[in-house]
Amino acid sequence: MKKLTGLLSIMLVQSFMSHTALAEDEKTALVPLPSVDDFTKGQDGWSFGLGFGVEYESAYEGSDEFGFEAQPAGAVQWRSGDDIFYWAGEALGWRGVRSDKWLFDVAVAFDEGREESDSDDGRLDGLGDTEEDTELVLQSRYALDDDWRYWLVGRVVTGGTGNLGLFGVGYRFGDQLDGTGSEINLVGVFHDSEYANKGFGINAQQSAASGLPQTNLSGGLRSIGIDYTYRYYLNDNWQIFGEALYEHYRSDVQDSPIARSDYEAEVSVGFIYIF
Repeated sequence: MKKLTGLLSIMLVQSFMSHTALAEDEKTALVPLPSVDDFTKGQDGWSFGLGFGVEYESAYEGSDEFGFEAQPAGAVQWRSGDDIFYWAGEALGWRGVRSDKWLFDVAVAFDEGREESDSDDGRLDGLGDTEEDTELVLQSRYALDDDWRYWLVGRVVTGGTGNLGLFGVGYRFGDQLDGTGSEINLVGVFHDSEYANKGFGINAQQSAASGLPQTNLSGGLRSIGIDYTYRYYLNDNWQIFGEALYEHYRSDVQDSPIARSDYEAEVSVGFIYIF
């Protein structure tokens, strides 16, 4: 009986150790969050993912016009331990994990601005094109548990045309540790007056050219948003992803003549091939 008990104990210990080792082997992503691209599969050095996505989205911020648009997807990444340097489309940046709880992300990104032609219905006529801008994006997430099931998120976007901040909470579904699965975030979005008027303000010159009343917005709460991200490996190389986003504007933004809708929404799906 003692021999049987001892054998069972050894088997249980081995099973636990095997399960733990397997979990460690599976933990290939910098953080196990589908919204954070990681094509390295836990390996230091270069990685490369290339693909495309199709977005169905608002024509511009506050628009009630929607349309489809094809976009490239993927990134070039270089990993060294808990740090990844990346180039993804119009963004160049670094992200890293510290103390297993903190994810930091710093990027320089390009904002194309808004053009009058973005509205097929001519609702931007006379407003001119907003300036293109290079922005600095600072983001951090703090895990509230050991496996990044819950977290706090903060993001600041700053550039020559104002500042925007985002703060919220997130939740990850599933037990995958390779960056696949799905997650959801609930956030509050804030902007200063300069950023608010870039998207929704109308100055005297624009008012005279468009016939719309002058509009000047103050800073503060811009919107409440929710987004859902999904990612799945079809095989060793092909990955499918999807995202849905909804942002509901505060009343002063809704009152702008540029905001033809109370919200902005986007749904996208796509494929990435990982080399």
